[in-house]
Amino acid sequence: MYDRRTVTVVDHPLVQHKLTRLRDRQTSTKTFRELMRELSTLLCYEVTRDLELEQHAIETPLEAMEAPQIAGKKLVFAPILRAGEGMLEGMLNLVPSARVAHIGLYRDPTTMVAVEYYLKVPETLAEREVIVINPLLATGGTACAAVERLKEQGARDLRFVCILACPEGLGRLQGEHPDVQVWCAGVDRGLDARGFIVPGIGDAGDRLYGTR
Repeated sequence: MYDRRTVTVVDHPLVQHKLTRLRDRQTSTKTFRELMRELSTLLCYEVTRDLELEQHAIETPLEAMEAPQIAGKKLVFAPILRAGEGMLEGMLNLVPSARVAHIGLYRDPTTMVAVEYYLKVPETLAEREVIVINPLLATGGTACAAVERLKEQGARDLRFVCILACPEGLGRLQGEHPDVQVWCAGVDRGLDARGFIVPGIGDAGDRLYGTR
């Protein structure tokens, strides 16, 4: 149903341990937020593993040397509101110089269609690598809508990072945007009748903000 070659499942023991705690319905709102932030930092480390480096001249306290730094323009993190904001801080902790684009989308509970209500992106989007972040890649409608809008704004190099994905969402994203690779902590069995990933983590936004 989806091409595994374009999906990186981060199976590091720390990631899998934190994911298990995130899944647990007994996990408090406070702990859920902390785990989401920690998982986001670990996933950010993986998604940026192949960033291009270039040599820069510096001086240590002992001598001059050539040392590697990230080449060219920095990153843009693009959280999908509202749940994607729960992943933003963890990524900014690792890359504090990154720009941030905000995409306000919600999934209509009846039609499952993504509805946009907000969009604000950096002017230099085309010159930067854009990492779209959202806790879940479920039906794929919201992810595809976000990627499409970012491309319309000039983004040319996009990646997608989520905590959990499922075959349906991965298949749809690959079908509509085959150039976008995905990083996640796990790929679950599928979707239930309401379009929720199972076994999943529940509604990430509600669990992050204690709204249900």
